[in-house]
Amino acid sequence: MSDFNPGSYGAGIADEYDALYEGYLETDAAIERIIELAAGGAVLELGIGTGRLAVPLAAHGLEVHGVDASPEMVEVLRMKPGGAQIPVVIGDFAEVHAGSDFTLVVLAFNTIFALPDQRAQVCCFANAARHLRPGGRFVVEAWIPDLGDFHHNRAVRPRIGRSDVVSIEVVDVDPVDQMMRTTQIVLRDGSVRLHPANHRYAWPAELDLMAELAGMRRIDRWENWRGTPFTADSREHVTVYQRET
Repeated sequence: MSDFNPGSYGAGIADEYDALYEGYLETDAAIERIIELAAGGAVLELGIGTGRLAVPLAAHGLEVHGVDASPEMVEVLRMKPGGAQIPVVIGDFAEVHAGSDFTLVVLAFNTIFALPDQRAQVCCFANAARHLRPGGRFVVEAWIPDLGDFHHNRAVRPRIGRSDVVSIEVVDVDPVDQMMRTTQIVLRDGSVRLHPANHRYAWPAELDLMAELAGMRRIDRWENWRGTPFTADSREHVTVYQRET
């Protein structure tokens, strides 16, 4: 789609991304799970961003590489202890090549939905498989849309609420193309910032089919990084796929 720029979101939010999402995400549980899945092998993170996961993973002794479309986000990663030593390729993670023979490829925090359409998402799964050694794993963290949240395909909902910052998200959804166009409004210290982003959402079964097309099969699905069982009421999932050959 013409209004998609893979680096624009990171360019606009890089300087406050870490502070904004501090305490909001299951970072510690994600790191523990990724270490377990990697089993000492090399890890590639697609959408490495500011290194929320990659920097602590490297500090635990894992070989970590990354791909990201935003030089601004990667610049923040470079300023963190150990961040400058993590190899990162700037580019579209649905297509770019960052090496091979990885034990684990990671795509966290709904980043699969940052791709503009189904074709790009299918290409992303194929690209992940190309980076994996036979038997390697691809782990995807994503939310599950609940269209009942929307009135006339629009919703306004709270995102982050702390004593120092509040954010509200305005969302327009197109259920035909499975597109969400969002603007996060961040209020902090008397300032107002707007962070627009586009999302092409996909259902878990759709992601499973993308994996099958890429020569991978699903081996685990949990509600979260802590391994809570996935149920019909789950609104998020962490899914592990394995490359067959």
